[in-house]
Amino acid sequence: MQVHVLSFEGPDTYSRAGGLATRVDGLTEALAAFGFETHLWFVGDPELPGYEEQGKLHLHRWAQWVSRHHPGGVYEGELGKQAEFASSLPPYLLREVLLPHLREGGRAAVLAEEWQTVDTVLHLNWLLRYAQMRDRVSVLWNANNTFGFDRIAWDRLAEAAAITTVSRYMKHCMRASGVDALVIPNGLSPDAFSLPDRAALAELRRGFEDRTLLTKMARWDPDKRWLAATEIVAEMKREGGRPLLIARGGTEPHGEEVLAAARSLGLRIVDRTWSQPGVRGILEALRDLGDADVVNLRAHVDPDSRRLLFRGTDAVLANSSHEPFGLVGLETMAAGGIAFTGCSGEDYAVPGQNALVLETDEPQEFLRLFHRLRSNPDEAQSLRRAGRATARRYAWPEVVNRVLLARIELLQPAA
Repeated sequence: MQVHVLSFEGPDTYSRAGGLATRVDGLTEALAAFGFETHLWFVGDPELPGYEEQGKLHLHRWAQWVSRHHPGGVYEGELGKQAEFASSLPPYLLREVLLPHLREGGRAAVLAEEWQTVDTVLHLNWLLRYAQMRDRVSVLWNANNTFGFDRIAWDRLAEAAAITTVSRYMKHCMRASGVDALVIPNGLSPDAFSLPDRAALAELRRGFEDRTLLTKMARWDPDKRWLAATEIVAEMKREGGRPLLIARGGTEPHGEEVLAAARSLGLRIVDRTWSQPGVRGILEALRDLGDADVVNLRAHVDPDSRRLLFRGTDAVLANSSHEPFGLVGLETMAAGGIAFTGCSGEDYAVPGQNALVLETDEPQEFLRLFHRLRSNPDEAQSLRRAGRATARRYAWPEVVNRVLLARIELLQPAA
């Protein structure tokens, strides 16, 4: 079986804007590792080759002529890229890749991501029917968030593809649009379970022995409860603690509102970038912070550094009010850290067993749970172990084997 993944985001730096890139990276790598001829069609870096083969994984950088006019990243000039994706990709995909494979007796699955690919799916569905090959191809369209739902003709999409999403919470959200989606959860790549370098971990902890380290990584978005995070830090400081929030946001304008609110609460903020790559760079950024209460990281945090912070800090605030899946919380658990999640799409979180779940914006809720954990080291260790065990059930090979392939098989007609 051939598998084709259609996504705006992908592995190029140009194409990375959030969790979708992480999802498609892990998904396509897992499919290729299972032995499937896997094709990823994405809006790639315009300066890189249009096609690249990496074993069983084939990378197709689409709409590059449009991207050359928009050097700011994958979502700059979004509508022009969407139109190009929808008009030119389906005929090429069908003619050059799908039809030769299908005419030799093969089957295929197409997995499309997010609202930007809806018109592409509709076009491809029409072409497959015209070629009398629609029954040889399983087509799934996936929602990772509610973005763009107002742009989707749900009845047409439901005729063209099986509609999926990433959590029971999102399934519930989509019912408001008259859609009963299938749930196929996100997964984790193998490197998510790699423990951070011991020397770097010891250096991080040694440098902040007398402080409480909190980490939060998310877009600057009200749904991510950044304002609640600053109130937690301020309340902890008022109680006489010495908290330090290690914050990594995005480029969204809500960031200025969050930082202004933190200052109004009496919190001192320092911005940091770094020159060294990897964990050495993060450790460089965290030196000589003095009495800062918040360190605002202003550069990309690579996976090794993320795992260092997730495991080495006292808690990770993944406390969103609207979280379709909650990948940061699951990544924290995989690294052996302690995640404080919200209570929306984090299907994997069992309160007090593998994570701590925050249901309100009240800082005292966090403080009570946190202080209870600090006074019970054995409970904290048990939480870390259970989190790691839970995360392993969400490794991409597990998700692909247990859930995704079963859904694809159900969509294929009997021989």
